[in-house]
Amino acid sequence: MTKHQSINETPDHELSFADFEALSDEELDAYLSKHEDSVSLQVDSNFKSGFVALIGRPNAGKSTLLNACMGQRIAITSPVAQTTRRRMRAVINRPNTQIVIVDTPGLHKPKDGLGTELNRVALAEIQDVDVIAFVVDASAPFGRGDEWVAKHLAHTHAYKLLVLTKADKVGSTEIEAQISAARSVIAFDEVLVVSAHVGFNVESFVQLVTEHLPSGPKWFPEDMDTDEPDEMLVAEFIREKVLLRTSEEIPHSVGVLCNTLEAGKHGLLRINATIFVEREGQKGILIGKKGAMIKRLGSEAREDLERLFNRRVFLELSVKVKPHWRDSARDIRLFGYSLEDE
Repeated sequence: MTKHQSINETPDHELSFADFEALSDEELDAYLSKHEDSVSLQVDSNFKSGFVALIGRPNAGKSTLLNACMGQRIAITSPVAQTTRRRMRAVINRPNTQIVIVDTPGLHKPKDGLGTELNRVALAEIQDVDVIAFVVDASAPFGRGDEWVAKHLAHTHAYKLLVLTKADKVGSTEIEAQISAARSVIAFDEVLVVSAHVGFNVESFVQLVTEHLPSGPKWFPEDMDTDEPDEMLVAEFIREKVLLRTSEEIPHSVGVLCNTLEAGKHGLLRINATIFVEREGQKGILIGKKGAMIKRLGSEAREDLERLFNRRVFLELSVKVKPHWRDSARDIRLFGYSLEDE
């Protein structure tokens, strides 16, 4: 099929992945509607591709492992629970292989509407991946929360990999106890001990995952590191600075929206974003005395964004109050944290 051939002229035969790439969005929709019962991709049997979900409790080290696999920081991290609020797909390209690693929110006992939605986002991923990496913090006892997560994985058909993180913090006795506790709940196909912080077994993780991917198409272009929109990456890196620089209830109450992201003169990227909190007192803390805190947050976020986009950034921040937004389905969708937004 040529790029300019009419969709109505397309013969009823199997299309290659390249054929699909040549279609416009409108042509693709029309073709799938016409041939929805018979469409299949011709896949190169020598090319392996698939999806790997990182599943686990909050602060288990999922995002840190993702960043280590990528060799760069694309997912935000912090000691605060629920740092990850969205499903993020990151793409690793190797010869004859494309691995799509799916980072998910930590599964936890929800205290508000946001927490409930984050659990929905994470659990939705376990049914549609080729490999599930159950990520467990080796430095913390295997508890009832970990057991609850493991039981959700028991009936999936994906290859199940138990990954113990933060191995640099504990000895072999603690690691063996964690492995035994996890295996007493469900059977895992393989166990791997890693430390993303020092790079231990990170490459082994990538290689092990690759071995259990099926033959498949290249789902994403070679130059795409993540499927996250730039505006969402901006919002997340700003939110990370709030998590790192504030305490008590403020981190959990914060949502960020990137209002504008525009290329200016001389390669300058102009960004305007708003930080939302639930109470006036929290707004005062984020602004700080004579604006000191908001300036610090902006400066630190700007440095990360300049590395991310590889260009100079002008970042303008403001703070607004949106009471009880974590219990509002509308506001949860507004910030992009809803399952329907994924």
